[in-house]
Amino acid sequence: MDHLLRDIAPIPAKAWSQIDDEARERLVPLLAARRVVDWSGPSGWEHSAINLGRTQDMKGPHEEGHGDGVRTRLRQVRPLAEVRVPFTISRDEIDDAERGASDPEFDDLDRAAQDAAELENRAVFHGWPAAGIDGIISAAPETQPKLGPDTADYPSVVARAVERLRVSGVEGPYALAVGPESYTRIIEVTESSGYLLLDHLTKILGGKVVWTPGLDGAVVLSQRGDDFTLNVGQDLSVGYSHHDGQQVYLYLEESFTFQVAEPDAAVALVG
Repeated sequence: MDHLLRDIAPIPAKAWSQIDDEARERLVPLLAARRVVDWSGPSGWEHSAINLGRTQDMKGPHEEGHGDGVRTRLRQVRPLAEVRVPFTISRDEIDDAERGASDPEFDDLDRAAQDAAELENRAVFHGWPAAGIDGIISAAPETQPKLGPDTADYPSVVARAVERLRVSGVEGPYALAVGPESYTRIIEVTESSGYLLLDHLTKILGGKVVWTPGLDGAVVLSQRGDDFTLNVGQDLSVGYSHHDGQQVYLYLEESFTFQVAEPDAAVALVG
């Protein structure tokens, strides 16, 4: 038995398979940050921290001090944050899934997947101070004007951000992570030349435009690698909490932290 307690849940194997498939189907397109940063893991539920490669001076165990030349240091690590998002599934739906229903109603799972993905995306881009996470936007050395309602400005704003990265010696290709509102504008627009705005931006970037729920504004960032890393212990998984006569109470759970190695590798389009 592992910490997810799936073995004691009143859910047959076939229904578990459908729940896992539904969770995967919902989460994959929502976990946008994973498409533009490096990934390390999963290292398992027992993985608790990452090594920062740094130390800080500290006092020794003797109140009166230690001998000449003795130096004591404490190694610095960053602990992983745990996230648990609860949801429920009707026992009737579980029974129907076991009977062979191909369209079980797992609406609350859809909501939980949205919440979990937005939390992870937001931590990566905007940071999570309580978890010791500096996000890409908060770590970026400067910002440029945001992508506003006028899509005619988008190519020039993105091109200036790409040029800023190149001048700083940050190689491409580059990606544009963008919040849902601006992304909708991008995919709806055909420029006066008949060229799709999405295609124009992709050409400027040499990379992709990524719809990113949980992101306020947009970020242009390098895809050369080793600049931003999402460190995952427990990858998002479905666990069991308890049940009653009508509902089974489950949750999505993960543990992670995030590192910004090179703040200059991103330009935030905010403000």
